[in-house]
Amino acid sequence: MPQATAGATDSDLPERKERPSPGHLQALYRSDREQARRMSVRHGLWVAVLVYLIFSVTDILLIPDVATLTIAVRFSVGVATLLMVEWQFRNHSPASHMEFTCAVALVLAYVGWLFSSITTQYTETISYYLVFGAIFMMSANLFFSFRFSFSLLVSGLMLVASLFVILSHFPLKNVYHLSFGVFYVSCFVFTSYVNWRLNRERYNVFLNELEAKFQHAEATERGKELLRLSRTDPLTGLENRRAIDDRLHDLWDAWQRQGETFVAMLIDVDFFKRFNDCYGHQEGDLCLVLVAEALRKTIGESVTIGRYGGEEFIVIAPVKNSEQAMDLAEELRRAVEKLALRHQQRRDGVHIVTVSIGATIARRHTGSKLEKIINEADRALYLAKASGRNCVKLFDPNDPQSSDESENIAALLKIAIETGLVSLVYQPIKDVGKNQVEALEALMRLRMLDGTSVPPSLFIPVAERTGAIIELGRWAIRTACREVIANDLARIVTINVSPVQLKMPGFAASVAQLLCEAGVSGNRLAFEITEGLEMEMHSDVLRCIEDLKTLGIEIWLDDFGTGFAGLSWLRLIEFDTVKVDRSFLHDCVSVRGNDMFQDIVRLVRNRGPKILVEGVESAEQLDLLHRLRIDMAQGFYLGRPTRGDHIHNEVPPQGRSPARCLPARTA
Repeated sequence: MPQATAGATDSDLPERKERPSPGHLQALYRSDREQARRMSVRHGLWVAVLVYLIFSVTDILLIPDVATLTIAVRFSVGVATLLMVEWQFRNHSPASHMEFTCAVALVLAYVGWLFSSITTQYTETISYYLVFGAIFMMSANLFFSFRFSFSLLVSGLMLVASLFVILSHFPLKNVYHLSFGVFYVSCFVFTSYVNWRLNRERYNVFLNELEAKFQHAEATERGKELLRLSRTDPLTGLENRRAIDDRLHDLWDAWQRQGETFVAMLIDVDFFKRFNDCYGHQEGDLCLVLVAEALRKTIGESVTIGRYGGEEFIVIAPVKNSEQAMDLAEELRRAVEKLALRHQQRRDGVHIVTVSIGATIARRHTGSKLEKIINEADRALYLAKASGRNCVKLFDPNDPQSSDESENIAALLKIAIETGLVSLVYQPIKDVGKNQVEALEALMRLRMLDGTSVPPSLFIPVAERTGAIIELGRWAIRTACREVIANDLARIVTINVSPVQLKMPGFAASVAQLLCEAGVSGNRLAFEITEGLEMEMHSDVLRCIEDLKTLGIEIWLDDFGTGFAGLSWLRLIEFDTVKVDRSFLHDCVSVRGNDMFQDIVRLVRNRGPKILVEGVESAEQLDLLHRLRIDMAQGFYLGRPTRGDHIHNEVPPQGRSPARCLPARTA
């Protein structure tokens, strides 16, 4: 067989993005703040000019003899600067050009006012008035967001001009020179230092924002990749059951609203178990990968394909009629046949890998339940297998072999208990560490009057829809107590419960009554709740579960990982045991599947419940569970379902505990 690898989902998660170099960071910093700097310069200049002009009042009060000159300077420089900056802003000039204009105007405004004001006759007044010159220096360093080197140059020019005027205009006042000189130098040093700190802080803020953006982008990419992985089968790279269910719901809604017809096909690899047993799991996985690739290359872009579990694939495609659906199905069947993958263990005269396909088309009389589409495709698939495999069967509601038997099953369920058509078989659940039976799972079986078995996938939904599940559930509890617990065949027996039962008023009280009648304790019983069930976790259900736990009954979470509500249920309910769905164990043949399985084990273990893994079918799988210190395991390798009178007592007698008939609240 040709060698290939399932690389569709083996790509690593996105690595950490490479960060820019220091030089590139500076360029990014300037470009990132460009628009903000332009707006800041514009708004800052308007405020600065307004304050600069308001100080004209001070000129009139303190140096009235030269006030006309100083005011003229103020208005000339202020208005000219405003016009220039507004022109630059409207013509989208760079922020550096606008800052240069403001810096030049700032120097001119200070020098113009300084040299015009010292011509006043009020010498003593101007000697004190010059202290306001420090405001211009502060503006250069603090008010405008100039770069440090630029603001240092501007404020330095103002310092030189101020010291020159002080020394030249007041030559005989040494104390004045010292005090004002120290004041101006101190202002220059202090404001320059603050400006340096502000520029550094702005740059650090930019770096933090940039890093946050990088991290957000990385987290977004990782989130998208994780979402893709959560919706992708790790072996074949096709969509997994979760993604397929979403797509199926979308097509179902479109069909319900607009009548857009679609076909659902279940594709099963013929005699795949024999292939696995003969060539090994590695070659079995390779076979699935090659079949998946052949199917993927055959379908169009509007068609959805996924792995529905084990060796079963599903295709969902919009079609106009049954002929178009059959043509597509035949094309898919031939694509796999053309692979000519060797399969010598078949006993039907065919020596290559083939597939059987069951298809159904959404019809107006299909009903209002989406699940019926899959049920019909599954029944058509069984017909394809019964017809010799390597063929396509389209569900025909008028064909007696594939017609809807729900009404017949509903009638059968009404008499199933009294006529003995319903029975229980028990599959052992073993303690992995002790290698002994820890519990038995009760599984319900139904046969028709002619002895034909009815799959649970058919009669359980009918029982739930008709309400027959209530009486069947009571019968199952009573029978399990009598056949297993009363005979001490296992420490505990587990029974699956339906959402219909949990929502039924008085369910916990009825269970308490059954325990009393059987004379057994509730701690010998466990109820399994399937994660995939569409059940609202409203207060009545939670209260019912609490009542059951009060009776000592253990609550187990079944098929963990296959639905959407598992984590929410773990948060709301203290489960005693969590059963990890078999698909995760079977996917351990790939690195990604192994990692996911161990992640699930760690998640459940951290929450506290015991861990039970389903679907153990080989010594290698059991050895893996030993290494991971799994509490319990279940599967055909450890024991197949058998009738109660065929069970061998593999554990010491447990002894019956006195029944606890605690009052249960009525749900």
